[in-house]
Amino acid sequence: MLEITCNDRLGKKVRVKCNQDDTIGDLKKLIAAQTGTRPEKIVLKKWYTIYKDHVTVGDYEIHDGMNLELYYQ
Repeated sequence: MLEITCNDRLGKKVRVKCNQDDTIGDLKKLIAAQTGTRPEKIVLKKWYTIYKDHVTVGDYEIHDGMNLELYYQ
């Protein structure tokens, strides 16, 4: 079980627990449940890498305690 922190730099910081084999789409649904936004509107980035919905958290080598950037489109 991983704990990932997502920060939108507008004052909202969300901590989400997920598994290594969850997809980014699943992670967005967990974030959407906490923030109240729709998962389709959420974009997750790390530097210039935009994470795709169908790839798993483990494939992107996202580890426990990692910070991701949270954007809205």
